[in-house]
Amino acid sequence: MNLKKIVIILDHPDEPRNIGAACRAMANNDIKELRIVGRREDYDMEKVHTLAIHAAYIFDQAGFYEDINAATADCSLSAGTTRRRGKNRKGKLLLPEEFAEQADMITGIDEDDSSPDGSPEDYADSKVEGDAKGGKVAVIFGNERTGLTDDQLDMCTLGVAIPSSQEFGSLNLSHAVQIICYHLFRQKLKNSGKTNAGFTPLTLERLDKTVANITDNLQKIGFFKLAGRPDMERFWRSLLARAALSESEAQYIEKTFTKMAGLAGKNKD
Repeated sequence: MNLKKIVIILDHPDEPRNIGAACRAMANNDIKELRIVGRREDYDMEKVHTLAIHAAYIFDQAGFYEDINAATADCSLSAGTTRRRGKNRKGKLLLPEEFAEQADMITGIDEDDSSPDGSPEDYADSKVEGDAKGGKVAVIFGNERTGLTDDQLDMCTLGVAIPSSQEFGSLNLSHAVQIICYHLFRQKLKNSGKTNAGFTPLTLERLDKTVANITDNLQKIGFFKLAGRPDMERFWRSLLARAALSESEAQYIEKTFTKMAGLAGKNKD
């Protein structure tokens, strides 16, 4: 697990003190990259710093974005946190520990890590060329009052749910951030000597080109009606993001669907 490639995204948080507490939760677990969907000038920096304490630098260095798609464009996987199931809320919601295992496979190994017994020599022996590479993984948290809407969750490639009481299931924003970050941190401790991905998975921005290729070609052969395209795009985007494709794999898939549509056109003629 390379925690340097974990990105925490807060979508239009209301309370600046919650942002500060979230920064502290991130720092507790060696996660430093914060992105916020919203405008920096909308938040009282003094209130953020009051709760962040020595982790205030995380907010000071945070990036601000127009929407989730823009905030996750350079990531290979985007996980939206939600406790509610429903229409367009992803077919399966992963538990935090299941998500941590998936993130581990995508982010690769931090090249500054040592082996589990603390021996740099043993760790060096376990490495293969390129295993320090990996893709970024984003975790998105919604507004304190509403959480992530269906439209916002649609911009994510999978869903993560934190189990909580049926009687009082709502978690404070910073508590939810702490729980997810802790599971990611624990996964790193668990597998700190494991050889991981030896390539950099596609970003979601690049993956969308593969999804467009697939759906364009499926539409050419009449596989679905025009109205069904958004559902098809969501399916392929979510599926391929979890697969953590390499560039060569994406190109192979694109060639397959392009050739399939071409052959279907010839047979029709």
